Amino acid sequence: MELVEVEVKAKTVEEATSLAIAELGLESAEQAEITVVQEAKGGFMGLGSQPAVIIARAKPTQPKRRRRRRRKGNGGRKGSGDRETSGSTEKSSEERPKRKSGGGGKSSKGGRNVKQDRDRDNGGRQAAGTAPSPPKPADTKSDRAPDIDEQGQVAVEFLEGLLAAFGLEGAVTYRIDDDILLVDMSGDQTEALIGPRGVILSSVLELTRTVVQRKTFGSPRMRLDIAGYSERRRAALKIYTTKLADKLLAEGGEVMLEPMNPADRKVVHDAVAEIDGVRSFSEGEDPNRSVVLAADAPPVVESVEEAEDTDELVAEEAAIDEAAGDNDGDDD
Repeated sequence: MELVEVEVKAKTVEEATSLAIAELGLESAEQAEITVVQEAKGGFMGLGSQPAVIIARAKPTQPKRRRRRRRKGNGGRKGSGDRETSGSTEKSSEERPKRKSGGGGKSSKGGRNVKQDRDRDNGGRQAAGTAPSPPKPADTKSDRAPDIDEQGQVAVEFLEGLLAAFGLEGAVTYRIDDDILLVDMSGDQTEALIGPRGVILSSVLELTRTVVQRKTFGSPRMRLDIAGYSERRRAALKIYTTKLADKLLAEGGEVMLEPMNPADRKVVHDAVAEIDGVRSFSEGEDPNRSVVLAADAPPVVESVEEAEDTDELVAEEAAIDEAAGDNDGDDD
């Protein structure tokens, strides 16, 4: 018994259609009526995915052919019956190309018109390989300088999608300061994207920069601040760097800080540049690259002997002051 209708589930509609055609014993999809019950859904990270569901029915083309054979095989009536049968056959054969040409444009006349229009649009080029020769939109964008406002909009769109994917609530805004794109993410739940010492924040920044570069064909100077963390860390680094610089000015030598990302290293270098007598440089390779602070000149006390002499002078001056105070008291 031949199947007339089947219901098939698969990963995609195309795969379900192929399985249904094979199960119905048909040669192509044109011989079946396909009804899509449910589109496939991928879900997020494999969760909530749903297969595609279709119902396929075989088109009733075979019964019509049997009726034609009965009419044609009628031995007692050959005159008018044959003419009517042949007439209907010819009429159906004439209507069939018209329906194809109207729906899919497969007739020779329709094919020439489409090709002529296509050749006219391409400047008379008839070869299919020469059609993609005009410059692509990507090449046109790469020739112009990237718009920093456009880059800011792309960054905001990506970060808003990232918050939605993680189910976090927050707002994303951007501003431009001295050709630097400053992106801010605000909201208590956004602190989950900071991580210890801003490790996750640095990764989010690199992802955002990559997305912006691919969509706008330019790598912007960009900073990302999540829940005010970057601003607080910059202020703390400046205070810490100032204290280390004061210690180096008094004692001399140099000190190496812990490994930092490029943004934090820049904060330290900028803070040292405002202090006379101390210089900074970086050593190592990322992600273990560190900043080194060094005093330009040795401290005032260069040796132990000089330190001892200084202590003796200080003691003598203190004794003189004490004696002078006692004398003043006696005079009173």
